Amino acid sequence: MKALAHEHATDVSSAVRTVASSPDAAFLAGGSNLVDHLKLGVTAPSRLVDITRLPLDTIEETDDGGLRIGATVRNSDLAAHAVVRERYPVMARALLAGASGQIRNQATTGGNLLQRTRCVYFQDITTPCNKRQPGSGCSAREGYGHDNAILGASPECVTVHPSDFAVSLAVLDATVVTAGPHGERRFPYAELHRLPGEHPERDTTLERGELITAIELPPLAREIRSTYHKVRDRASYAFALVSVAAAVEMDGPRLADVRVAWGGVAHRPWRAHRLEETLRGQEPTPKAIRAALDAELEAADPTSQAAFKVPMVRRTTAMVLRDLTDGGTR
Repeated sequence: MKALAHEHATDVSSAVRTVASSPDAAFLAGGSNLVDHLKLGVTAPSRLVDITRLPLDTIEETDDGGLRIGATVRNSDLAAHAVVRERYPVMARALLAGASGQIRNQATTGGNLLQRTRCVYFQDITTPCNKRQPGSGCSAREGYGHDNAILGASPECVTVHPSDFAVSLAVLDATVVTAGPHGERRFPYAELHRLPGEHPERDTTLERGELITAIELPPLAREIRSTYHKVRDRASYAFALVSVAAAVEMDGPRLADVRVAWGGVAHRPWRAHRLEETLRGQEPTPKAIRAALDAELEAADPTSQAAFKVPMVRRTTAMVLRDLTDGGTR
């Protein structure tokens, strides 16, 4: 049996120093993902630095009308927050779609973004997995591939990111605030997650010991409508086969702005930039939406075992955009 030390961090800087200086230390918040991996043997840290007592659990409105969300805010509290429900319904709906009520009561903002893939081979330590053990191979390429990626995959990894919340943030142009060995860092949320490339063991661009302390959301114009829709194998607690987060602003019959992100299709939340560029300034007719989807999905892998996700994401995105542009959710 391997010894496992547990300590409560007294401040952010000491927590960062401890994890940065030890290759076997890890941050612990809600633990809804990490504890599972401890049980499965996927990870075996020697020390857990518990950050739940740090003052990172508040939701505050910013001077410009945006929102600052602390890293240890519970998912249930964030989804129920009045400002989130009113101004950012895409985020509230993604959080409510993400897990059971019990897990939402435990899971945290930062931890949700950093959860790891639910690929069956990653979680089975008896099988080769480049994400778990670099250089060992990717069992999902030839094995069970129902959940594989259709965009942005590499020969080393074909898995997808599991978070619903992460997909919603992709359309909100959020900012990530971190504390690391070299001090505070602020960067666009789009730069947080990585595609697998040759190093699928690295899920994010965070350096060793870097801790997410907050997520900041810019203000949204009152005219912007947003929502989140998730397709899954069963209605109760299940990860997305495909999910769509979208926000639109109309200028008469035309799309003044459109933002779309997909979940369940890539190693990170997939912001559909080509679709957006094709649709922006256009009337959202079925023909225009089809053309935009064609442009975005041109790079999709038709040989993937999960190729069924291509028509699925087409239909789901078209439905969401139709609902929003017909006067749906604010």
